[in-house]
Amino acid sequence: MPYSTDIDKKWQEKWEQTGLYKFNRENADKKLYCLEMFSYPSGANLHVGHWYNYGPSDSWARMKRMQGYEVFQPMGFDAFGLPAENYAIKTGIHPQDSTLKNIETMERQLSEMGATFDWDYELKTCTPDYYKWTQWLFLKLYESGLAYRKNAPVNWCPKCKTVLANEQVVEGSCERCSTEVTKRDLTQWFFKITAYAEELIEKLNGLDWPEKTKKIQINWIGKSEGAEIEFKLADCDISFKVFTTRADTLYGVTYVVLAPENPIVDVITTPECKKAVEEYKEMAKKQTEIERMSTVREKTGVFTGCYAVHPITGDKVPVWVADYVLAGYGTGCVMAVPAHDERDFEFAQKYQLPIKRVIKAQKGADGQLPFIEYGVLVDSAEFSGSLSQDAKIGIVRKLEENQKGSLKINYRLRDWLVSRQRYWGAPIPVIHCEHCGIVPVPESDLPVMLPYNVEFTPDGESPLKKSSEFMDVVCPKCGKPSHRDPDTLDTFVCSSWYYLRYPDNKNSEKAFDTDWINKMLPVDKYIGGPEHAAMHLLYARFITKALRDLGYLKFDEPFTSLVHQGIILGPDGNRMSKSRGNIISPDSYVRKHGSDIFRLYLMFGFAYTDGGPWNDDGIKAISRFASRIERLVEGLSEVKKGRSTNETGKDEKELNYARHFAIRGVSEDAEKFQFNTSISRLMELVNTLYKYEAETEVKNIELYEETIADLLRLLAPFAPHFSEEMWEMLGYEYSIFNQAWPKWDKNALVKDTVEIAVQINGVVRSRLSIPSGADDAEVTEIAFCDSIVKSYTEGKDIKKVIVVKNRLVNIVAK
Repeated sequence: MPYSTDIDKKWQEKWEQTGLYKFNRENADKKLYCLEMFSYPSGANLHVGHWYNYGPSDSWARMKRMQGYEVFQPMGFDAFGLPAENYAIKTGIHPQDSTLKNIETMERQLSEMGATFDWDYELKTCTPDYYKWTQWLFLKLYESGLAYRKNAPVNWCPKCKTVLANEQVVEGSCERCSTEVTKRDLTQWFFKITAYAEELIEKLNGLDWPEKTKKIQINWIGKSEGAEIEFKLADCDISFKVFTTRADTLYGVTYVVLAPENPIVDVITTPECKKAVEEYKEMAKKQTEIERMSTVREKTGVFTGCYAVHPITGDKVPVWVADYVLAGYGTGCVMAVPAHDERDFEFAQKYQLPIKRVIKAQKGADGQLPFIEYGVLVDSAEFSGSLSQDAKIGIVRKLEENQKGSLKINYRLRDWLVSRQRYWGAPIPVIHCEHCGIVPVPESDLPVMLPYNVEFTPDGESPLKKSSEFMDVVCPKCGKPSHRDPDTLDTFVCSSWYYLRYPDNKNSEKAFDTDWINKMLPVDKYIGGPEHAAMHLLYARFITKALRDLGYLKFDEPFTSLVHQGIILGPDGNRMSKSRGNIISPDSYVRKHGSDIFRLYLMFGFAYTDGGPWNDDGIKAISRFASRIERLVEGLSEVKKGRSTNETGKDEKELNYARHFAIRGVSEDAEKFQFNTSISRLMELVNTLYKYEAETEVKNIELYEETIADLLRLLAPFAPHFSEEMWEMLGYEYSIFNQAWPKWDKNALVKDTVEIAVQINGVVRSRLSIPSGADDAEVTEIAFCDSIVKSYTEGKDIKKVIVVKNRLVNIVAK
């Protein structure tokens, strides 16, 4: 019978009835935790990008199951967040209603995929039984000092009307709506991820992760080794510190610069400069950090009217305010060395500030001097020579002796801003009391329920603030009227720990059982998009380390091995989105061809880690490939009738070679998620089977049948429903996924003869079959016996014979 969705339904029902893919906790010693980044139900349907993530990774998990692992592969939904709330604002449909409806649709689609997800372990982050424990996590971090609240300049999206973490600002714009981000001073909640900055870098070395992702995290954390130096203001007892990686240029400091937001600016600015500084601060507020850090933007600043004392020379240097210095990076203060820093040089030239060269530059290979020499017009008498590393350390030691500086390691990483002024998220479990201050909600009172009847139209404040039913509460400490925190948690908090909840998702007493989770984790294979390198993946690593230090976990990293799938773009070459109208739904393809044909096409038509623009030109060819396999299976019973011969000759050796070559190739390539080449190997094996059948009339029935059986075993992860059907058609025992994965025989991969090319003066003139392993003399003798070679070399002087073992022989004849 032709492959169809009827076959899909048949086997999906069978798998469900028999519980074939249910995780057996008794076999946890053989566990393999395979996890795909769970999806966000912001749209009504899965598109091909979701299929591209989940289908091929499920195939890998199926292969591992056949290799003897007890595969744990759960599925769930990252169900809080802005898209559902924005959709609600637009349509009037409550976020909870639209989200749960979308989840139902996606559950159906994922089931139709035929994946091995164990739905007993499903998670929905928007349900109280999950976000209760997200709130518990917040409280644990608060108790340990890793969650804190402070007033700070934050990224603000005017359209979404909420705060964004630095990682959610892309080229100065909101990652969700692309609106230009501005700055606001707000009191917000933060997680102290910076406490783990060094370990977050150090532990990357032991992870089987893409090198590019590791580099993104290393760059985002931004470790710098240098010195922290104290500058005291002249004529008053006020000082500030600067961080520099170039203590060797300290003698070249001619001015210092403060960030406009630095609180010390208001204290030190002289009355005559007050107006100019205030105007400049207001102007700086309108600029994004991206704009302020731009290297091509003209540098601007204003003088504060005061001077600082150089910590070594005692010289007075002017103190300026400039927006190219950011309060959130380093100390918010910079020592300016215009002779040896291009940014400082531009600023000094513009405002006619002194330039003092203290390090001699060496000419490069091209004979050119680097920036620190050209364009700097100074008297050579001011040059104080080149400083060695020892001299650099000596400067810092001198500062330490005078208590004016010390060696310091600094990081670019900022603490994770987690509070959001939106409705659709986990409420922050904190009570604000006039008498007791910040009071954590007792664990026994969790979850703090998100109310349903709330006016969620954004106005710059959390919608929950408008709900007296939610806000008004009694302080658990003093019993006096108080109010809840009106903000909700960033949805990345929900996804920062979900991998820990999956294996124990029904536990109503704890977020997870520590002993069980330490047995089940870390995740052995994690699959998801590279866009989460500096957000979700970094946050999850931080949460794992924090819970380890709190005594809940015994491992350091959440995801041992990571694979990034590529992106399936729309037919127009752009990323799929509703606004572009280029989303491709898998449903019509599944209905027409069946889920296995669609899965096979996705895996064959694209390199998994690359992706590419959608094009369905090859899907019919995949359907024909499946039909060819079906004809082999159907014809096997006819071939077996009345035959008992099991000859072993040259043709049988070739077939056995192709069989084991395919087993090795599919096994090795699929392990590396190179599914397109895995399927190519299967196509080659099918071609060899047809060739053997046509040319030998199947002289070895046993080998022929074993090869078809191995073909189906190899195919099963990539076309699970179809392979089950073919397996049953052959009369074999249910299920093919209870069969062991084929193993290749290295002896079968040693050929008796090999074909080599014969070149005459570098041009291929003939091809010969020679004994495998023949030495150079034997190869040469065989070559010169060939009639074609004779015709090209007869009467000529043989200058040289070059033999490349088992590949070619090149005869140089003049």
